[in-house]
Amino acid sequence: MRNSTLIQQSMAEQEKRRNAFAVLVLHGFTGTLESVNALRAPLEALGVPVAMPLLAGHGAASPEALQSVGWHDWLADAEQALQQLHRDADRIMVIGHSMGALLALHLAVNYPDMVDSLVLATPPIKLFSLFAPDQPLHLLAPFVSLLLKTWELQTIFSDTDHVALATNYPWAPTSAILSFFELIKQTLLLLHRVTVPVLVLQCRRESTVHPESASMLCDRIATAPAEKSIIWLEHSDHQIFCDGEREQAVRCVIDYVSGRMTKHGVR
Repeated sequence: MRNSTLIQQSMAEQEKRRNAFAVLVLHGFTGTLESVNALRAPLEALGVPVAMPLLAGHGAASPEALQSVGWHDWLADAEQALQQLHRDADRIMVIGHSMGALLALHLAVNYPDMVDSLVLATPPIKLFSLFAPDQPLHLLAPFVSLLLKTWELQTIFSDTDHVALATNYPWAPTSAILSFFELIKQTLLLLHRVTVPVLVLQCRRESTVHPESASMLCDRIATAPAEKSIIWLEHSDHQIFCDGEREQAVRCVIDYVSGRMTKHGVR
């Protein structure tokens, strides 16, 4: 009898220690944790567990690290981080920047019992690149990859005072670019299965993702109208958490996280 009581008390204590809410942050293609690091301290100040994994092939000394990896590897990293975080928390908000937003959408569909809600920062549903999915030259992209083994990239800031924060690779293997394009196409196929609350942060004037991506995404997901919204930043380029409006972007995220925590009785 005594042993049974002790076991019940131990289980109750473990349950009590378990968090009701946690946050997973996913960076973008060719990016590093620096591109989302402005979120770390404000999120941790909320008192919830926070995970920020570095995705396969990223953050290395050379972009060559991306040569042997692709979207399945990036999704696997995101899934592993989600599952580890779920050991300590019941429900998890996933915040994704750029490619990280695409991965977040996959997590919401594949793990509905774990994912509470999403914050999608500049989700690349439609890119400006003419070789990207749904663009005029997309069918030529595989042929271009036979001629060009690397793809030059440029990180642009609307506020030049923040250029020093750019840590993205200056180029990427063309094979990785094509895999990123494939991730976009695979994500478009599952948007109708997304039902969790979603907040989209989108820049009106950026050089990478077409602004209409935000409305395209919100139109296609199955989330209830009252639980999906778009916040527009007027001046930032693609690196939304590093550019001139990063304080505004971070504040929008923290307000949204706080609201979800309140909904779950965490605050």
